[in-house]
Amino acid sequence: MAAQVGDKAPDFRLPATGPEDTISLGQFRGKKNVVLYFFPFAFSSVCTQEMCALRDTYSEQFSGLDAQVLGISVDSPFTLRAWAEQQKFDFPLLSDFNKEVSRAYDVYYDELMNLRGVAKRAAFVIDKDGIIRYRWVTDDPKVLPDQEAIRKVLTELQG
Repeated sequence: MAAQVGDKAPDFRLPATGPEDTISLGQFRGKKNVVLYFFPFAFSSVCTQEMCALRDTYSEQFSGLDAQVLGISVDSPFTLRAWAEQQKFDFPLLSDFNKEVSRAYDVYYDELMNLRGVAKRAAFVIDKDGIIRYRWVTDDPKVLPDQEAIRKVLTELQG
């Protein structure tokens, strides 16, 4: 069953880029809203476009909204670390190499471009209580999430 708006977000602990070796969703409970961006492939053109746009607008887009951005793909932690260093991402990328989180959020392609077990492009906003407040998933990996809709939900959560 898909993780839907109003549901408690499935918790996870995954290998991460950045200063922490692992990140869990639970570590933000009571502290920050979380924006999860699932993406299919590190180093691919559309995923690079999406993550670089987030990097380039991170300050203006999320400033004052008490939110932590996390990117998630099924790429290995080593691949994600190399990509993050190359692109200078200022938010963590998490490796769902075992595909458990992608399945828990129901954002999983059984097959994409003859590759099995790939995360769909998706975005979730999870509030400080761990409740999903926004869910967007596409079956077209070339379509990017609506950043304005995400920002609107985060603004509403500020009250």
